Parts: sequence; C-alpha cells; structure tokens
Amino acid sequence: MFNSLSDRLTATFKNLRGKGRLSEADVDATVREIRRALLDADVAVPVVREFASRIKERALGSEVSGALNPGQQVVKIVNEELVTILGGETRRLRLAKNPPTVIMLAGLQGAGKTTLAGKLSKWLKGQGHSPLLVACDLQRPNAVTQLQVVGKRAGVPVFAPHPGTTSEFDAPTGDPVAVAEAGVAEARQKLHDVVIVDTAGRLGVDAEMMDQARRIRDAITPDEVLFVIDAMIGQDAVNTAKAFEDGVDFTGVVLSKLDGDARGGAALSVASVTGKPVMFASTGEGVDDFELFHPDRMASRILDMGDILSLIEQAEANWDKDEAARMAKKFADQEDFTFEDFLAQMQQIRKMGSMKKMLMMMPGAQNMRQQLEQFDEREIDRVEAMVRSMTPHERLAPKIINGSRRARIARGSGVHVSEVNGLLERFGQAQKMMKKMAQGGMPGMPGMSMGAGGGTARKAAKNANKKKPRSGNPAKAAQELREAQERRASKPSGASFGQQAQDFDPSTMELPKGFEKFLGK
Repeated sequence: MFNSLSDRLTATFKNLRGKGRLSEADVDATVREIRRALLDADVAVPVVREFASRIKERALGSEVSGALNPGQQVVKIVNEELVTILGGETRRLRLAKNPPTVIMLAGLQGAGKTTLAGKLSKWLKGQGHSPLLVACDLQRPNAVTQLQVVGKRAGVPVFAPHPGTTSEFDAPTGDPVAVAEAGVAEARQKLHDVVIVDTAGRLGVDAEMMDQARRIRDAITPDEVLFVIDAMIGQDAVNTAKAFEDGVDFTGVVLSKLDGDARGGAALSVASVTGKPVMFASTGEGVDDFELFHPDRMASRILDMGDILSLIEQAEANWDKDEAARMAKKFADQEDFTFEDFLAQMQQIRKMGSMKKMLMMMPGAQNMRQQLEQFDEREIDRVEAMVRSMTPHERLAPKIINGSRRARIARGSGVHVSEVNGLLERFGQAQKMMKKMAQGGMPGMPGMSMGAGGGTARKAAKNANKKKPRSGNPAKAAQELREAQERRASKPSGASFGQQAQDFDPSTMELPKGFEKFLGK
C-alpha cells in the first residue's frame, strides 16, 4: 500500500547522501518533496502541514547541523515523526479484570468488519483466549451466515439466535441490542473470556446507524470499541472517523485492506486526527492475515528499512521447535543435508505465509520490488512436487540421480528436465556450503571452527601424520624415525612449568582434610 510513498521518500533522501553540510535550501527542498509525497498519498492536509513543519524545525536545528552525517540524521528525524503520527507506541487490548472482555466492532458497510471479526477471534485464540463471536448485524443480507462461515474457518463458535435478513428486499427484523446482551450472557455462562460483537454498518454515516451502535454500546458496556476503517478510502477517512468518534466514542482503530494498492493516507491520518491509536491491521484475505499494529515497524517499512522484528515473531509463532532442534543437531554432527531435510524446511517456511510478504519485510526490499512482484509463489509448489517425485533413497542420496531418474522425476512432477537439473545443481551447492560451515565456520573465514578440535586442529593433525622422513635412504630414514621417537619419549609427560608429573607429591601441599581422595592417591 505504501509503495508509492516509500519510493518518493527514498528518492528524496538519495539527494542528501554524501553531503557534509545541509544548507537551508537543501532542507527546504527536502521538506517540500516530503510534503508532496504525503499529499499524493492522500494524507489529510492538516496532518501534512504539522508533519512538514516539525521536520523543517528539527532539520534546521543543532541535531542536524552538528551531525557527522546530516543526510542520515534527516532520515532519522523523518522516521521519528512518522512514528509519532502513526500513534507513537504499540497499543494492546485492555482485558477486563472480570471476564468476559467485551469488544465491539463499528464501521461503515464494506469496511470488512465481519471478516475482521473472524481474524481477531483467530488471533485471540492463538494468544490463549477463548473468544465467542456474536452476530448483531441483522440488516445486511446474509451477514449472519457470513459470520458463521468466518467463525468456522477461524475455529471459533458463533452466537447467532436470529438469522437476520437473506435478501435486500426483506425488511430488517430482530433486535440487535437484545442479541448483543444475550451474547454476553452466553459467553459468561459458557466461560468464554472474550466476546466480539459484530454490529451493522451502512453505506454512509447516518443518524439511524449511530443510534443503533450507541444503544448496543450502552447495553453491553464494552471494554474496547474498535473502529474498523478501510485503509483505501483516502482523506474521507478523517471525516468518517470523526463522525464515529462523536457517535460511539471508539477506543482504537483497526485498518482493513492494508494489502491493497491504494495510497494509504488513512493509516497516516486517523491516529493523528482523532488521537485514538491504530491497534490492528488486516493484511490479506486469509484468516491469518492479521497483525498487531506497531507504529515504529510501520514507519520502518515506509522508509524501506525493513521489519525484521515482525519477521522473527512470525517465524517463532510458526516454526516447529523440535524440527529446528533436529536440524541444529544434524548440523553440529556434520551430517549431510538431504532432500528430506530440504522438504521439511520448505514446509516450515510455508507455514509462515506468503514468501513475497516475508521478502518485502527485508531492508532494501523496495529496490527489488519489481522482481518480487514478478515472483511466482507457485514456484515453491513446483520445487516441492519435484522432491516428492523422488524415491526415498534418491532424497537421501541425490548423487544416484542419473539421466533416466531425472526424466522420471520430471514426468512425475509435470516439469521439464532442465528444471530438475537446476534444482539438483542448486541443492549440491547448498550441500557444499553447509558442509563447509559445519567443518570450519563460514566459508572464506579461516579460524572460525565449530569448537575445540575444529577444522584448523584437524588439518594440523592431518599434516603431522603425513610428514615424511627427510632422507631417501630407507636405513637412514628408519634411524631418523627411531631418534624422533626417542626424543618424544624422553620429554616429560604431563609436565607443568618444568616440573614432571611423576615428581608431584600431594603431601607437600597444604590441602583441606579429605581432599586427597579427589587426587586418586
């Protein structure tokens, strides 16, 4: 979503590189480009004015003029100000002291409330909670059915005593306020510690919708009221957010459709204008495409600095610890990396979600965006198909895969033989690299062994064993060998600081009583 904004800001900062001093004209030009980039991203005008003013004030101050690298200092200032307008710090859910915690969702129709209710419930379930979804949208056709489908995908129960309307020609029936109250009572009775109430939306902000949402709020007294807003609606997000703030007084914002290709000004405007923090973000169509919103990490993504922390958290949440321990032991024991291991690692990576999204979290990913956008996720499926088309023996010993076997693997996986050849070649290179790392550390870094007696020690011992006598005469060589053995035998064994081990007498030392048993005497 922030690709265009990120490109503009990155291009602006390139002009500052290599400058030992920034003049006022340089600062004015940089701030002007930042202002244009934000306006093009549909950020609210008051937010842009305040943002640009703070950057200019700080950029002309002592923290830039006295810096060793003024260009990097300006980037640091922009990053800090972006974090500020995005909310400053991560805001987490406030849980009730006496369960259940009641969370009410509000927003316009089409903002994605119902889908987001399922995503939030799945996320809470992963956090160890026992959520219950309550269907209070009785006016939109099939809204109750949609919530039931989403709840089933998330593995979370849905409380829906009223079916709602099934056609746009049906008159709305049922009392959503009564359903909300009954849902909270049901959660208390069934010992659910979180209740998520999905309310109705409208195509526009109107008094009837606000009145209904206000009555639901008064009836269930929620601990959190989350305003779900479509991140693609641009500057109109500010007017909508203000109307909902006046109507239901929400406590936090959830950005939906953050994976879209719109300009994303809503994300940079809502928190600053309303003073209410962005708490969550929906980043895709899947029920798992949902994450806690971190202002500092989002600012890093916008400035193409990457989001390594989110990537690590994602890996920790999905990676099999037993499998990781098994691979670590295999690596330490210097065992060969096989296609069975490769297949297991691929399955672990697939659990983390889209490969393209993970790569976009890496620093500098914007420079490779065109290549990443052309990356075909199905390539992973093709590689997995080739590996699964191998026999168990071929996976353990890839060297036996000759021409006929390669042709069979290609037919079994529906690919060309050249793709099988490419896979085997890349796998062989990976095998060699991992073997070098296990034997003596990173390739090209001498002395980086895996522990005592590592690669360097083994090489020295090997060279010592290969050492030959100097003389070519067999009799003289045998004589030199005997003399060398006699010299080694004459050396004191276990000597320390010149004292031979056999001369050591423990009785000459003042040792504690009973300590001699540890000396084997």
